[in-house]
Amino acid sequence: MIGRFGKRLMGFIRQRVKSEADAEDILQDVWYQLTTAVDTGPIEQISGWLFAVARNRIIDGYRRKRPESLEDLQTASSGRDPDNDELNFASIFPDDSRNPETANLRALFWKALQEALDELPEEQRSVFVWHELDGLSFKEIAEITGENINTLISRKRYAVVHLRERLLDLYREIVES
Repeated sequence: MIGRFGKRLMGFIRQRVKSEADAEDILQDVWYQLTTAVDTGPIEQISGWLFAVARNRIIDGYRRKRPESLEDLQTASSGRDPDNDELNFASIFPDDSRNPETANLRALFWKALQEALDELPEEQRSVFVWHELDGLSFKEIAEITGENINTLISRKRYAVVHLRERLLDLYREIVES
């Protein structure tokens, strides 16, 4: 199994992560998850399963590593009054990582963001994470997925609108307190 899929899987992972060490860690996680999954029952599409697990591990890694990327969530969603709905989390988080209150607010934000990301359909979540957290261009994502660039842009837009709406209440709660 490792001989059959290992090289292709490692190439897939390497293209999407920044360091060789991260790629190796993710590959190890995939093989470990395979050993535990095989014990629970047969896997029909082993190739698709392996690559889906790898992709999810890559996404999880970027979610943990990029806690400062707030730019895309700072503008108002279309059709709303920007003066009332503008989300600018960066402006309400002082640049003082030693302050426990700031650390708590950041933790609340990232928990809410993670929950909102989990609510998205897989296609929207993946495009958002790859583009915003991984820094991939839409062209690169199109090559990975085989999807049209306009489709990817649309999926990201739906993801951003959903994230803005979900985070608006938290933003107002923080600003008003």
